Amino acid sequence: MSRVHVHSDPLDRSRFGLDPWKLTEWAYRSHDLGVTETLFSVANGYLGMRANPEEGRDAYAHGTFVNGFHETWPIRHAEAAFGFARTGQTIVNVPDAKLMKVYVDDEPLILGTADLEHYERSLDFRDGVLRRTLIWRTPAGKRVKVESSRMVSMTQRHLALLSLEVTMLEGDAPIVISSQLLNRQDGKDEYHDPSAAMGEGVDPRKAAKFEDRVLLPRVHYARQDRMMLGYQCANSAMTIAVGADHVLTTQADHETVVRGDEDLAKMVFRADACAGQSIRVDKYVAYHTSRGVPVRELSDRCNRTLDRATRHGIEAYHADQRAWYDAFWETADVLVTDEHADAEQLAVQQAIRFNLFSLAQASARADQQGVPAKGVTGSGYEGHYFWDSEIYVSPFLTYTQPQLARNLMHFRSRMLPAARQRAREMAQSGALFPWRTISGEEASAYYAAGTAQVHIDADVAYALSQYVNATGDRGFLVRDGIDILVETARMWADLGFWRSNGTPSFHIHGVTGPDEYTTVVNNNLFTNVMARYNLEEAVAACEIVEKDFPEDWHQVRRRLDISEDEIEEWRRCAAGMHVPFDAGLGIHPQDDFFLDREVWDLSKTPDELRPLLLHYHPLVIYRFQVLKQADVVLALFLQGDRFTPEEKRADFEYYDPITTGDSTLSAVVQSIVAAEVGYHEVAWSYFLNSLYVDLANLHGNTVDGMHIASTGGIWSALVCGFAGMRDRGGRLSFDPRLPDTFPLLRSGLVWHGTRLQLHLEADFFSVEVVEGTEPVTISVRGTEHVVAPGAPVRVELDGRGTRLAGTLTEKPQLGGVRADGTRITAGVPEPIALDEDVDEATATAMSQPMNSALGPDPTIDGEY
Repeated sequence: MSRVHVHSDPLDRSRFGLDPWKLTEWAYRSHDLGVTETLFSVANGYLGMRANPEEGRDAYAHGTFVNGFHETWPIRHAEAAFGFARTGQTIVNVPDAKLMKVYVDDEPLILGTADLEHYERSLDFRDGVLRRTLIWRTPAGKRVKVESSRMVSMTQRHLALLSLEVTMLEGDAPIVISSQLLNRQDGKDEYHDPSAAMGEGVDPRKAAKFEDRVLLPRVHYARQDRMMLGYQCANSAMTIAVGADHVLTTQADHETVVRGDEDLAKMVFRADACAGQSIRVDKYVAYHTSRGVPVRELSDRCNRTLDRATRHGIEAYHADQRAWYDAFWETADVLVTDEHADAEQLAVQQAIRFNLFSLAQASARADQQGVPAKGVTGSGYEGHYFWDSEIYVSPFLTYTQPQLARNLMHFRSRMLPAARQRAREMAQSGALFPWRTISGEEASAYYAAGTAQVHIDADVAYALSQYVNATGDRGFLVRDGIDILVETARMWADLGFWRSNGTPSFHIHGVTGPDEYTTVVNNNLFTNVMARYNLEEAVAACEIVEKDFPEDWHQVRRRLDISEDEIEEWRRCAAGMHVPFDAGLGIHPQDDFFLDREVWDLSKTPDELRPLLLHYHPLVIYRFQVLKQADVVLALFLQGDRFTPEEKRADFEYYDPITTGDSTLSAVVQSIVAAEVGYHEVAWSYFLNSLYVDLANLHGNTVDGMHIASTGGIWSALVCGFAGMRDRGGRLSFDPRLPDTFPLLRSGLVWHGTRLQLHLEADFFSVEVVEGTEPVTISVRGTEHVVAPGAPVRVELDGRGTRLAGTLTEKPQLGGVRADGTRITAGVPEPIALDEDVDEATATAMSQPMNSALGPDPTIDGEY
């Protein structure tokens, strides 16, 4: 059970405002710069800018990232073997266009040392604009107001808009604004001091450092109001151009000086301002990237983007952005407060919207790219895509923004050729999607907790089937989806094998499930039940296409060389899938030998030894019954119709005390299943742990970017956990579990093109059609209803569902008898103190599986 117990409002309200539509900071602080740089990031899924100050200092980690733009490097294994990942992939910190340095009387504005009479920074969830206002008393005693805004456009994928206005409130002074484009990936700004730089040092959760120059200069210039930098990556050969245009507004006498070289372009605006006068610079920035287009062509694209943007104007783009978010929130918003809300309820509402807003920023304009584990808010996990997208992000998109979900599915279809190649390399039929990747090639060097997680195939198939069932988009199924389902089914049929002990059963050996504290096992329950679903969906898809699209079926059969015998084999493999169950304990073992291990007693493990993977060698952890994240419990959620209520409760009670919470992927799932089986207090506790993962920096690494899977899990915890929504085989049902702390829960939902509004209170549940013409059939606690336009359905409830009093004990269940007659016991391995000469950072690095000479492997899953 997670050691973290979060209050419903853990934020410092003397510093952070309580506004359900905005994150506001009222006081500048330097001790947590990395966290606030992440929290106040602006992004659109393609381009992301960390919330570094316009002036450049102070900063924990400067960062601007483009989804999928990466450099490659050879993975150097200490002991290589056939099939090991060969090429590492790391997201590149692209040229920084945020810089707009301010000087008054030739004195630089540096937030860490400035005398600030007023400071306010806010990120508005309704338009995605970061705004900052401050009043600075200069060393000469003059008062200066500095206002800025920053936005990455949702309507114009390649465009970012920045503005900076400096006003003399008291006194006359020369003002200088130095607008820059700076290649931070290879160069360093003029203030960089490696010995004093913030955010440096060894941390296995951070991206690897490059040894050589990454961005090779191809284009650079600065002239009139425009400047441009263009590069090609040294190894991946990806190309990028970034351009900036400026509009200056001032009443004061002024001049402009330009300068450009390979890694730095400057446009310096100088003005002699009197008291009451101001100087404003609007900065239009365009980023274009490619896997092979020449840099000069990308610079032409930047020019076209900037020409159009300067004609349109910043205020018009702000209005467009507000309209985009208005449409987004119509379906995506989840309301849990009413007009009588107290401060704690408002805090929860603010945190919910922050998480949903972060999902928009991570996915909206990914446009057929994946959703990285950190979005584009940081370099954590090296910008890789994991199963996080399919299991945690895709449901939110499927049921609220289906076009974005379609983009995500199309992204996986484009990876299929590489997945086929990877399967051949692993001596398998069909396709094997990479555990972690940017390009489509496997980039996980630590195979035991990486490549061995072949459940990624079933996760992709699950998200695809969920999308098709919820949208009715059979056109996508016929054109792209069926190829994925067929090739993943082939992999499972080839990987597994038959055993006969009375009744023949299908087994899958040598895999790792979602729990990375237990690796390379036989018959991992999650893997087996998800593989069964994958096989069943492949069979169903073939039957649908053959029946409803006979002409397409002829092409599909020829393209994929499918035979009736093969389809029948998938059907038999699914029907015969072995699902581990221990009759003595009445639970589903996580794998065949999970119960043979002794139990790790987390109740006796001190906080300073968590997360376990930073303090114990993997082999130590692998010898115990201890979980990094919910594994069987996740299967209970995703495949809940295959387990009885009694089985779900027994499994949850067994696994919860031995689940560490070391992964942010876990608590949301534990919350959902806790709510379903009746542990309402536990469900609420896990929900809060998830809700504040980043806002309260609960895992200590928000500095490296948002935990996007956790933000997606928040939507699932609300709608699937508390509203009790399930989608089984294209049938929509609800079994509400409204928590005591919510007066209501209202959310949108899109089903086959019809937009529904859900409204849940303690004594009733209602559904109405707010957009669309087709009726929708739903089930509420076992009773079927039809919701039609103009005919909402209201169902009276006889309570909040099953309610089990109290919370679960943190003590593991002991005393169970194994098949060999031995009893299960619990303990805690004692770590041996390291030499005093070995510093903590070195010890951490030494304890981690190496990904390459660049540093330790920072996953091993998509989240910490």
